[in-house]
Amino acid sequence: MRPISPRKLSINNSRPILLPFSLLVTSFLLYTLFNHTFTSSKPSSLSSATSSVSLFLSLSPSANASISHDLRSLTLRPHLAGTPGAASTASFVLSRLRKAGLETFSRRYSPLLSFPSHSSLSLHHANGSLIAALSLSEPADPDRILVPPYHAYSPSGKAVAPAVYANLGREEDFQTLERLGVRVNDCVVLVRKGGGYRGGVVARAAEHGAKAVLISGGPDGGVERGTVILGGPGDPLTPGWGAIGSVTGSGDVERLQVAAEEVRRRFPTIPSMPVAAVTAADILRTLGGPPLPPEWKEGLLETGAGVGPGPTLVNFSYTEERKVAEIQDVFGMIRGREEPDRYIILGNHRDAWTYGAVDPHSGTATFLDIARRFGVMLQSGWRPRRTILLCSWDAEEFGMIGSTEWVEENLDNLHSKAVAYLNVDCAVQGVGFNAATTPQLDKLLIDISKKVNDPDVEGKTVYDTWVSATGGISIERLARADSDFTGFLHHAGIPSLDMYYGNEFAGYHTALDSFGWMQTKGDPLFHRHLAIAEIWGLFAVRLADDLILPFDYQSYASQLEEYVHALCDFLDEKLSLEPIHAAIKDLHDAANDAFTEGQKLELQHISGTDAGLRIRALNDRLMLAERSFLQEEGLDGRHWFKHLLYSPPEDYESKLSFFTNIADAISRSKRFKGREERLAIRHQIWLVSRAITKVGQVLRGKIL
Repeated sequence: MRPISPRKLSINNSRPILLPFSLLVTSFLLYTLFNHTFTSSKPSSLSSATSSVSLFLSLSPSANASISHDLRSLTLRPHLAGTPGAASTASFVLSRLRKAGLETFSRRYSPLLSFPSHSSLSLHHANGSLIAALSLSEPADPDRILVPPYHAYSPSGKAVAPAVYANLGREEDFQTLERLGVRVNDCVVLVRKGGGYRGGVVARAAEHGAKAVLISGGPDGGVERGTVILGGPGDPLTPGWGAIGSVTGSGDVERLQVAAEEVRRRFPTIPSMPVAAVTAADILRTLGGPPLPPEWKEGLLETGAGVGPGPTLVNFSYTEERKVAEIQDVFGMIRGREEPDRYIILGNHRDAWTYGAVDPHSGTATFLDIARRFGVMLQSGWRPRRTILLCSWDAEEFGMIGSTEWVEENLDNLHSKAVAYLNVDCAVQGVGFNAATTPQLDKLLIDISKKVNDPDVEGKTVYDTWVSATGGISIERLARADSDFTGFLHHAGIPSLDMYYGNEFAGYHTALDSFGWMQTKGDPLFHRHLAIAEIWGLFAVRLADDLILPFDYQSYASQLEEYVHALCDFLDEKLSLEPIHAAIKDLHDAANDAFTEGQKLELQHISGTDAGLRIRALNDRLMLAERSFLQEEGLDGRHWFKHLLYSPPEDYESKLSFFTNIADAISRSKRFKGREERLAIRHQIWLVSRAITKVGQVLRGKIL
C-alpha cells in the first residue's frame, strides 16, 4: 500500500434526507427489530434476543492481546513474495483459519516477479576520477537480512552523468527547473519521496529525457522499496486472465513474451533506485547550478549551492532479475445458510517488503481476530445468511498480483455473486480513523462507527471523534490503484471498502516497519487494531445477515450531484453536463423506489408473508447496480480499467478523482487543443450519463 494522501469527500451531516417522517419512523422500527432478532430460519441454539452484531462485539475482551501475539509471530522475519520466507507466513495464516474452524483452501499462481541482482552508485570528478563510492544499503537494517532497497520492475541500466535535483519529481517541479534554465536531458535525476506513485515519478522523468532516477528516503534512516510497474495491477505476462501456470512457464496458461509491446509498456524506460537520505545528501552537497528554491529544502538532510546539473558525475548501475515465481493466496470460508451463492469478501495481503508490522500485518493480525470470532460464533450456532470469504493475498507489493489474478480467474462468478469487497491493508499506521468506500456503503459505515468505542478517547465512539476531527464525516473515494480493492472495483465493479488508522508512516516499506515500532509508537495497547477489527467484522456481519442488503443509492446519487458541480470547473462553457444531470435525477427516483420497496418487503417478512423471491430479486438489483459503471471494452488506452467513475486517472497528477473517462479526455485535450478533443470530452460525458441511467434501470429491475 502507498503512503496515505487521501482525496476525500466531506459529508455534511446536517443536510436532511428528504423522506416522509412516517417512512423514517418505520425504517427505525424495522432496523431496531432486525438488529436484535434473527430471521425465521435462525439456529434454534441461539436466543432470539441475541443478534449476530451483539455476539460479534461480545468477543472483543482480550482480543487486542490476541492481535498483538499474532502480529509478533507474523513479523519475526522478512517474507517478500516469491522468497522462501513467504511460505511460512502462508502456513501460519492457513493454520489460524483452520484453528478457527473455517473451511480453508488455497490457490497458487506463477506471475513474473522482479528482484535486484546488482546495484552500485558512486560520485566522480568531471575527469572521471573517483570521489566516493556511495552506500545503497539501508542504515536502519544494520544486519543486512532484508532484501536490499530496490524498485521492482525497474529495468537494468547504467548511466554516468551529472545529477539534477528535481524536488518531488512532479510536472510542476520540472517546469520550475526549466524556468531556472535547467534541463534534465541525459542527467541522473534525484528526487525525494512524496511526489505520488514512484512509477509515475520515474515515467515523468523519462519523458523529460532523464537517464536514471534516484528517489531519496526520509531523514529517519529508512529506504522505501516499492514497485514502479505501469498501466495497472496484476501479472504483466497474463493481462486479463489468471497466471495459473507452473513456474517453468510450461503447460497450462498462455503467457505473453516479455518483449511483446503490451508487456514492455508496463515497465519504465529508464532505471531507478531508492537511496537513503544520507546518500542523497552526499550527492546534493556537490551540486552547483542555479540556487535551490527555498521551498525545495524541506525534508533534506543537506543541500548544496544549487539544483545542478553537476558539476560532479554520478555513476549509476542497476541489474534486475525477472523470474516467474510461485505465489499463494489463502482462503477461509463460511458457507451461507440461505444464500450460499452470495459472497461477502474480506481481504488483506500477506506479503511484505520487510517485516511488515504496519504494512500489511496490522491488517493481517486484525483479519485473524475476525476469523477467530467467527469461529466462536459458529460454535455458538450462528451461521450467516450469505457466504463469507476471508482472503489472504500474496504479492500485493508487486502490484496487487495475488488478488488481481484471483479476480481475473473468477471474474464471471464474481460478477454474478459478489455482494461487496471489504479491504484492510495497513490497519494501523498512526492516529485518526480513515475510510474509503463506494457511496452506497457510506451510511452503513457511519452506522457501524457509532457502535464501536474510540480507541483513543474514553467515552466516545469512533463516529464521535471522526466527526470532531474533520468537522463532519470525511469519506475517501477509491479512485486509486494501490491496494487489493483495485481488481474488485476497477475491473469487476464490486462495491468496496478500505479503511485504516493514521495518515502517514515514516517507516513505510523500510526496515523501520517492525513489531517494535508498533509496540512502542504505533499502537502500544493495540486498541486501534481492535477498533478496526470491530468495524471490519461488523461490516461483514451486517452484509451477510441483513435481510435486505444495507446499500444506499440515495447517497450515491447525491455524491454524483456533487461531482457534476465540481466538474464544471474543469470544462469550458460550450460543453453541457445536462445529460448527466438528467440521469442523476432519474437515479434519485429509482433509489427512492428501491428504498420504499425494501421497507415493504421487511414488513411482509415480519408479518409472516412469504416474500423470499422478491427479497432475493431486490437484493440482486442492489448488488448488481455498481456493475453498470463498467465499460466492457475498458477505458481508452487502458483496457484493464473498466470503471467509468472510480478507476484511477491516466494522468498521475490529475486533479479529478472521479468520472475517470472524462478526466482522461480533459488531460488529453490540454495536450492537443482543438475541436476533436472537445468532441471527445462530449462523448465521454454521454458515456457517463448512459451508465448512470443504467444504474437506475437495474435498481428498478427494468427489462425493456
